[in-house]
Order: sequence, then structure tokens, then C-alpha cells
Amino acid sequence: MRILVLEDEHLVAESLMKLIRQLEPGAEIEGPIASVQEAKEKLEKYTPDLIISDIQLADGISLDVFTERKITYPIIFTTAYNEYAIRAFKVNSIDYLLKPIDKKELQTAFEKYHQIQSKFGNEAYLQQINELFANFGNSKKYKERFTAHYGRNTLLVHIDDIACFAKEEVIYLVTGEGKKYITDYRSLDEIEELLDPAVFYRANRQYIISLQYIDMMRSDETGKILLKLKISSPPEIIISKEKAAQFRKWVEG
Repeated sequence: MRILVLEDEHLVAESLMKLIRQLEPGAEIEGPIASVQEAKEKLEKYTPDLIISDIQLADGISLDVFTERKITYPIIFTTAYNEYAIRAFKVNSIDYLLKPIDKKELQTAFEKYHQIQSKFGNEAYLQQINELFANFGNSKKYKERFTAHYGRNTLLVHIDDIACFAKEEVIYLVTGEGKKYITDYRSLDEIEELLDPAVFYRANRQYIISLQYIDMMRSDETGKILLKLKISSPPEIIISKEKAAQFRKWVEG
């Protein structure tokens, strides 16, 4: 099996390729490739059996690599956040892994690959996959306000007034004034698909944060980033070492 790895974070790529060698010792691994342009050039002369690709590469989004060509191989996406209609990938038997990548989840993805491998000789299935990627070129509208609850009251909160979303027993939104309201959503994944990724960032499994409400960011000795939001009694929000470089890139725009 020939596996092509698209990943622009050096430490993440090393860790991923180590896991691949453990789980698929007979595989031929190419990469890591860090940019959209380099990936396009590579695929002009190299046909993998499987691609493992980060969605966000050094010079853009890896989806741009695949929208311009006919897909004849499965793709497992890795991502630190979830705004690119990830559920569509699952419906079409294209898997995804949230960073930091877990060995058991990668193993499950490989098992899924072996199960669906034969489908990639089916023209109807390939057409379905290519139509999926073509749809990513369409513009997307993001949610401008959220319904929230406080006691028996229901109110509308505009997106500009939301400092973060937080997962506890339920999913809360927290306003710039520090007020905390219960939402109707069951997971941060649901909310993430409704948000503009230029404005909101999935910090970890517990928080989605707004760029305009970041007050301070500080790196610790382990490489993690500690965030403070511009709200009263701000929660402690930690960006993992693996996501730190990507987060800085997002903040800088």
C-alpha cells in the first residue's frame, strides 16, 4: 500500500508517520508534503492508494488539491477543527481524525480504508466523491445569531456578542459581558459547522473561542498556549502543543 501524507506541522507529521509505520508496517510512505502547490505537483506523477491529509496546509486548504482532479483514492482527513462539513466525509466513507491523533482512531480509519478499498473501482461511487469535493467551491453562509436560554427566558444572541462556546454537562454560549446561557445544541461539533472559521476557533474539545475576545496568549514550557478572554471570570483555555503553530497562524490571519 502506498500512503501519501499531507501535513505542514513538522512534529505532527513525525508523530503521524510513526503511527502509520506501527499500524501498517508494509506500507510505502511518501511525504510529508506541507503545501497545496507541492501536493498538486506530486499528484501529477504519483498515484497513492491512500492519502492522509491535514485540511489546513501551509499555503491554503488541502481541499483545493482535490477539487481540481478526479479522485481515484480514499482520503483520511486530519483536522484540529471541524468547520469543513466533516459529516459529509463520513457519509461518503471518507474518514477524519481530530488532532492530536489517537492511535486507536487511526487504526479504525485504516480498517475502514481496507473495507472500502474495493469501492474505488466503482465509477458511480467515484462520481459521488468528486461531486462532494466540487461542492466545497460553493460559498457558505454562517449563522449570525443563536437562541439561548436563561431560566424560563429565551433570547437571541448575535454572533458578535459571543466570546466563546463551552461544553460542560450541556453546551453554553458565553457573551462578551461574561453572561452564560444554555444553548439547544448537543455538541460543539454541531455549532462549529455553523461558525465562520475566520472568526471562531476550536481551541480544544471543551471550547470554541472568538478571535475578537482574545485578551492574552502565553506559551508555557511544554509548548502549550494558555489563553485569556476579554470577559469577567475568564475560563482557563489551553491550546495543545500540536495545535500551537496552527493557532498562531489563525490568529495572524
